[in-house]
Amino acid sequence: MVRDKIKDRQNSVRIYDEEGFLQRAACICVKNGAEDEILLVSSSRHTDQWIVPGGGVEPEETHSVAAMREVVEEAGVKGHIDRCLGVFQASAYFIPQSVNEERRTRTVVYVLMVTEEMSEWEDSKNIGRRRKWFGLEEAFEQLAQHKPIQLDYLQHMRLKHKV
Repeated sequence: MVRDKIKDRQNSVRIYDEEGFLQRAACICVKNGAEDEILLVSSSRHTDQWIVPGGGVEPEETHSVAAMREVVEEAGVKGHIDRCLGVFQASAYFIPQSVNEERRTRTVVYVLMVTEEMSEWEDSKNIGRRRKWFGLEEAFEQLAQHKPIQLDYLQHMRLKHKV
């Protein structure tokens, strides 16, 4: 992957691909092979909303490494990547313009089999982030309310799992 644009932002560096999409990575965290429970975390912006853990890819970092780093930071879990679900693209029309006008993202999403849950983690200490296990249907409901692109992750996972 060609990374032709790197932008410094307060406390982070943003990586963009050759088409101007912000590079992100995320994990659908599951407890077992049945994949009937999904771990979501509280949003840092809207603490009453639940989201899939994920974030930006750092310079010289692969998407899989970024995804695992993000779940440790945001959800306080460790595990192993079971598989890659694919690349999900969001353009500004999915995201309210007031949030960030240049918000075009490409997120590589993995399924992570959780093997360890930490009692404290970076975001729980720093910003009071919470994590919660949801049944698959309840996770769909949570994401349908305010994260349609993340809802696509789960729909894709369910289709792949049934094949």
